[in-house]
Amino acid sequence: MNLQADPSKNGISETASVSDTESIVVRFAGDSGDGVQLLGGQFSQATALDHNSLATFPDFPAEIRAPTGTTYGVSAFQIKFGSREVKTSGDTPDVLVALNPAALKVNYKDVRTGGLIVLDTGSFTARNLKKAGFDVDPREDDTLGEYKTLEIDISTLTLEATKPFEVTQKEALRAKNMWTLGLVYWMYDRTTEATEKFIALKFGVNSPVANANIAALRAGHVYGETAEVSGDVQRTHVAEVEFAPGEYRLVTGAEALSWGLAAGCQLAGLDMTFCSYPITPSSPILHILSRLKNFGITTFQAEDEIAAACSAIGASYAGNMGITASSGPGIALKTEAIGLAISTELPLIIVDTQRAGPSTGLPTKTEQSDLFLTVWGRNGDAPMPVVSARSPSDCFDTAIEAVRLATKYMTPVFLLSDGYIANAAEPWLIPSLSDYEAFPVTHRTEPEGFLPFSRDEKTLARPWVKPGTPGLMHRIGGIEKADGTGNISYDPNNHQKMTNLRTAKIDGIAKDIPLQSVELGNETGGDLAVVGWGSTYGPINRAVANVLEAGLSVSHIHLRHVWPLPSNLIELLSKFDKVLVAEMNNGQLLTFLRSQTRQDIEGHLKVTGQPLTIREVEDAIKARVRN
Repeated sequence: MNLQADPSKNGISETASVSDTESIVVRFAGDSGDGVQLLGGQFSQATALDHNSLATFPDFPAEIRAPTGTTYGVSAFQIKFGSREVKTSGDTPDVLVALNPAALKVNYKDVRTGGLIVLDTGSFTARNLKKAGFDVDPREDDTLGEYKTLEIDISTLTLEATKPFEVTQKEALRAKNMWTLGLVYWMYDRTTEATEKFIALKFGVNSPVANANIAALRAGHVYGETAEVSGDVQRTHVAEVEFAPGEYRLVTGAEALSWGLAAGCQLAGLDMTFCSYPITPSSPILHILSRLKNFGITTFQAEDEIAAACSAIGASYAGNMGITASSGPGIALKTEAIGLAISTELPLIIVDTQRAGPSTGLPTKTEQSDLFLTVWGRNGDAPMPVVSARSPSDCFDTAIEAVRLATKYMTPVFLLSDGYIANAAEPWLIPSLSDYEAFPVTHRTEPEGFLPFSRDEKTLARPWVKPGTPGLMHRIGGIEKADGTGNISYDPNNHQKMTNLRTAKIDGIAKDIPLQSVELGNETGGDLAVVGWGSTYGPINRAVANVLEAGLSVSHIHLRHVWPLPSNLIELLSKFDKVLVAEMNNGQLLTFLRSQTRQDIEGHLKVTGQPLTIREVEDAIKARVRN
């Protein structure tokens, strides 16, 4: 169905009717130079200001600068917003805004049947159609027959709107993302004021570029008002969500994780030294923390991953909270250094923002790829705690927990995020640090009775001594050390004892973490428990909620502590007739849980570089419960 508007119609129409809806999924897509991420980010801000719940999914191309107009360079941004709590960025878009043929080619099959596709016809040239791989213009055959289409020459209209300002044609055309944003603001009953302030702040008040972008934004909004787009493309209003009282902001996973690390160090009374090497999608953590020097944070961009990890260990040796971060390939390079931190029993946090692997893999695509690597991927018997965040805002609390475990037990800790969590955003009730219990660290200064590898009776942690403390000199390094003295030891019995002590220390953490609870469903058991970890939280939780409404006996269990496991987890799983693990890999948690219990556990596994959807988890549940 073609809803091509006729901009030649004169006069301003009566105010378009506004319909109400509970939730909407919109995906913006275009070339990586079209400003799609900025468009999506500004729409998210406006949506939050209108008190809607939301979740976003920025989807970047892997190539830094793919050839313009090709499918390799398509960048997308999906947002689901609604009048009830939103936990995922949505399965299938209700609306797709495609700024060129390649964006259409990559994304149109994801749109729900009957959904709306907005096209910039100005980009549909023969050359661009060929680059996108279309043999025939998809507007002229049945390619888009299942959808409604709204065809607008956005490029030309943007050039007309920006003509009065002293900008180049290239600068003017770049404003088509703002023209598009204005139109979408009109579609969803939003105003342009906040974005206009953002543009003025970004480019300078009254600068030609700012004025051109603001003019484009207003032109897109006015177009919706005046062009009588169609009765089938109504303005839609989404009612406000009744959030708990407090101050909110949009937060990405990378931001919340960085601030959680900073808060954890404040609660421990430690300065932070953060050492890393740039890698996608981990790099934003370094950028964010580098702006927080006033909180006792030192950042260091090392020459490589190994140097970053070893520098962080050195910082911990000196008495700071040493932290390093990377993604899959970088974590592999850090492995030997992580073993050193385990051997020396120094606190260290390794943030792993997972991406699709192996090797370079799909650098900008998400995957829960590193559970094996973090739990088992070291030489020797080298256990260490692994914690995993479930959502952007949950990164804050999980990061604090990582600092607590690292300093209390004198051990490195893996903190898992992934590409989806790191880049996605959601509303966040800003917490007060006074609501968190402090866990101040004390460095030993008393020389009497000091032994470097003596142990706390309860935690089995060794004392933490800053180098240079009078009377407290001791060796440190990767060679096995004698129990108590820390002297180099090749004694077979001592190696057995030290291996057992290191293992017992980590195993003992299971007594210091919360018992595993059921997120949704019944604590006492049922037909099926769906177990997840990390960013699968949203789709699993919503899928379980849906099947519970349908009367099925299903529960959702989600792990924050991946290792050691909560002490009651295996008993909890045994209360269910069936257990299903849903994860974005080829069965890593599934294999891990099977190693811990004889219970029959099945998996719903996905390795496409894309998040799980609610629909596919729901189908996996129904297939098992009904059978």
